[in-house]
Amino acid sequence: MSVPKVAIVGRPNVGKSSIMNWLAHKRVSVVDPMAGVTRDRVTYLMHVDDRYFELIDTGGIGIVDVGELSEEVDTQIRIALEQADVIMFVVEGPAGITALDQEVSRRLWKIDKPKLLVVNKCDSPKVDREAAEFYQVADAPLITISVKGNRNQDELLRAVLNILPPPDNLEAEEGESLEEVPELKLAIVGRRNVGKSTFINQLAEDDRVIVSEIAGTTRDSIDVRFQMDGKSFIAIDTPGVRKRKSLANNVEWYGLARAKRSIRRANVVLMFFDCMETISKVDKQLVGEIHDEHKPCIFVINKWDLAPESTGTSEWAEYLFKNFMHMRHVPVCVITAKEGRNVKKLINLAQSIYKQSRFRTKTGELNKLIRAAVKNAPPPTRMNRTPRILFATQVATEPPTIVIKCNAKELFDEDYKRYLLGVLRERLPFKEVPIKLYFRSKADDHTKGEREEAISSAIDRGIDLDEFEDEILGVDLDDE
Repeated sequence: MSVPKVAIVGRPNVGKSSIMNWLAHKRVSVVDPMAGVTRDRVTYLMHVDDRYFELIDTGGIGIVDVGELSEEVDTQIRIALEQADVIMFVVEGPAGITALDQEVSRRLWKIDKPKLLVVNKCDSPKVDREAAEFYQVADAPLITISVKGNRNQDELLRAVLNILPPPDNLEAEEGESLEEVPELKLAIVGRRNVGKSTFINQLAEDDRVIVSEIAGTTRDSIDVRFQMDGKSFIAIDTPGVRKRKSLANNVEWYGLARAKRSIRRANVVLMFFDCMETISKVDKQLVGEIHDEHKPCIFVINKWDLAPESTGTSEWAEYLFKNFMHMRHVPVCVITAKEGRNVKKLINLAQSIYKQSRFRTKTGELNKLIRAAVKNAPPPTRMNRTPRILFATQVATEPPTIVIKCNAKELFDEDYKRYLLGVLRERLPFKEVPIKLYFRSKADDHTKGEREEAISSAIDRGIDLDEFEDEILGVDLDDE
């Protein structure tokens, strides 16, 4: 890696994650008064002036983890220190030097790397004057800051830039590459202990996140960039979710919120199931969230090496579709994340359905298909009125969004809408992705984009624009 790394270390609760979020200007790490919230390495690429560097947030050194993961947390800290070009040693100004600060100091003395001593929570100049005592724990440049008071942020960034190793020829190139929008973002979701972190480590080819049999190990959403077949992807490892009434604290609640946010910002969602476990309320909650967000999804059945020989893929797929009738379009993939079995196949499938979600069908072809569907099965008369479809156009992708202009949208019942959705899914390249279908009455307002799409289609089909204006759109284009 040519982009230098800055590891943020210190005892628990000195504000390491707060500093990470403060410098990134976004909520990257979970911040909570409870000690030991951060377990994995959380990273963020910084671009300041003409330099790139990667911040690495770590767990608190010396914490006794409540989930009995102290050794695993310490391993993540050790990896961060090994990879770091610069070590940011964070202490808490008002608290003075503590026994744990001294323990961190002894550990860092053995590491011959540039260090920066950051005294946090210095909310006033008075505390600044008392910070000199911290020179006892580190022979390094000292800077006082206050995340809460927004003090000395620029000074901290300048101090980091001054201590970074000189840039090599590849830093800018690699930094720009890391800033580029990836091929796609994959959200890895599921209940606790279904193997999400194991899968992430397979993709990263590294012990990127802690893997443990203890449920609830991952507490934060972690973006992990990986390469496959020359393309760049981002996998978002999310905290395992459990029932709302079982949420033990604010950290678990925030983890649930992060999982939902990860679904919203992903291009494709990988919904993980354990082949040895039945579908739970949590699974249904997450699938409902994916459905409501209209996200392309793959049902991933993990730990297939443990499945009984009598269990087949088709049986599990039918079991899933029986529980999620509204998601029968979703493809199913079986993997063994621990061994890497079918992992590449799964990523290829994710690329395929992402491509489907971005497809835009030509308006003329769409209307031809809709007319054929109506001719094959006309909508039933309702309220003594005959439903009529006037025009259809695709107005958006991700997900494919189709607006059908009709004489009165209330005349089309849900059964007929499902029929049209089935036709669209069968005849267009949308077989495995969600489709948004909207009906608009002739008198409804039109967005500029829809008008432009409709006018373009009318020209393609040789329709006179005056006739098109009166009979289909029902608006005066000149007035618009």
